[in-house]
This record gives sequence, C-alpha cells and structure tokens, in this order.
Amino acid sequence: MELRQLRYFVAVADAGGFGAAAERLTIVQSAVSQQVRRLERELGVVLFERTTRRVRLSAAGERLLPEARTVLAAADRTARIAADIAAGADGVLRLGAVHAPGDRIPRLLAGLAAHAPGVQVRLHRLPVTERLAAVREGELDAALVRALPAAPGLELLPLWQDPLLVALPAGHPLAAREALRLEDLAGLPLRLAPRDGNPPFHDLVTDALRAAGLAPPPAPPFTDLHGTLAAIGTSPEPSWTVFYEVHEPPRLPGVTVRPLAGPPVTTSLAVRPGPPGPALRHLLSALRPLTAPPQHGP
Repeated sequence: MELRQLRYFVAVADAGGFGAAAERLTIVQSAVSQQVRRLERELGVVLFERTTRRVRLSAAGERLLPEARTVLAAADRTARIAADIAAGADGVLRLGAVHAPGDRIPRLLAGLAAHAPGVQVRLHRLPVTERLAAVREGELDAALVRALPAAPGLELLPLWQDPLLVALPAGHPLAAREALRLEDLAGLPLRLAPRDGNPPFHDLVTDALRAAGLAPPPAPPFTDLHGTLAAIGTSPEPSWTVFYEVHEPPRLPGVTVRPLAGPPVTTSLAVRPGPPGPALRHLLSALRPLTAPPQHGP
C-alpha cells in the first residue's frame, strides 16, 4: 500500500468520479483508475461501485475512507514536523547534565525554551565516562562536563569557570583569611578522593599542587561532602579538603569554608566534531548569556 494510492482513493471519493479526481490531481484518468484498482487488490475489497453512469463508494469504501484520511493526515503531519526539525523549529535535544551551582541550569533551560519553544530537552545524568561515551556514540547530542582538559574524539567548548572551595577546621589560623592559596595549605594533610571516583577533578587538584611544587601530607580520603566536613570539624588532627560547589555547602560546627585562589574549575560542553545540528545550535545560543570570561581567582 502506498500513500499515493490512498490519496487517489480519497480524491475520487471527494470528487465523485475518476475524471474529476484526475483533474484535481492534474494527472491522467487512467493513472488514477490503475492505482485505485491496485489498492483494491492489495486490500482485498472493492472500494467503488462503478457503472457506466456513475461511481460511488461501496460499503467497504465508506468504512475505509475515514481511515485513509487519518493515515494521510498523519503522513502530512509527519512531513511538517520533519520540516520543522530540519529548520530547527522542532526536535529533541538529548543533553548530559551536571549539577551546577546557582541557577545556571534552570536559566539555560528557560533560555532554550524562549529561543526554541518547539525543542524538547531530555536531561540525562550519567557518570562522566558514560556521559562522554554517549556523546561519541550519538546517544546524546552534547554533555556538560567539569574539569576536563581534553576528550578524545570530541570537542570541548569552555562555558564558565567557578572557584574551588576549601574546608578546614574553624579554629585553624588559616580560617581567619578571606581566601586561601594552595601554598598556604601545603603543610596541612589533604583529604582527597581516590582518582577513580572523579578522574578530571582529581587530576585538576594534583596537577595544580605538582605545578606549585607542593605535596601536602595525606589524610584519610574524601568520602562524601557531609561526612568529610564532619570529620574535619571533629578530628583532633587538622586537615583540609577541596571541592567545587554544587549546592550550598552544609554548615557544620568546627568547619570553615573559604574560596581557593586558583585553579578554577571549568565547565565545558562536549560535542562531536563537525557542524552542529539545529537543536544543538539553539543550545549554543541559549548558553551564550551564561558564559563569562575566564576567572583566575575567587
């Protein structure tokens, strides 16, 4: 069964005859008759009662005519949506997301909705390695990533930077400062999560320490933020940890949180190389107001 055959069937029913339908379709009458007979053979029913004086719908034709109209309307709608997708007015954007401080993600979604109201967004929260693999394999259109200097097979578009935060005992002399440098903390044991938990962030911290010629004494590893801050606030041995803000840090007694004067953590958009599709172009436009010049301090 072809859409063309259904169109000819509906045209004959609406026009009341094969000749009138052929005129409306601007084709020869024999082509209309041939396609309608072929449709009848495929369906196994007679659609029209034909006499030398008139052509009218059969009982089967009356029953199938609304179904044919529904199929043709769905086909026309599909074609219109496809054209809108190609033009960027419709579509689905599959985005790998991260938790971002403040209202950046809600602002991004609001900007995208204002810029392209027909584009639907599907947010996917995955570990960073799975997020990048999904972009490479085409399962995601793009993904937000943090502290990643490179991603083989993908392009990284830097979007914004946020300062790192340091937590240390509230009674330590360094807690009185408004901001801290890595050099200030070099003598304190560092609670840092193992690399396999978050390789990009682990490398960001260790590379910055190495570049500064620093090697803080090790402390028990970072587990989760709340548990690590509680340990810092209650342990008799002073230590510190470093993290980036996702939500407002918990306020725990005995703990002070200060910004770290570099390095900042960069959030980038990972995409496949090549010209972006329409939905991705809309995302880039919505991201533009959220990006800021690189910051090198708190």
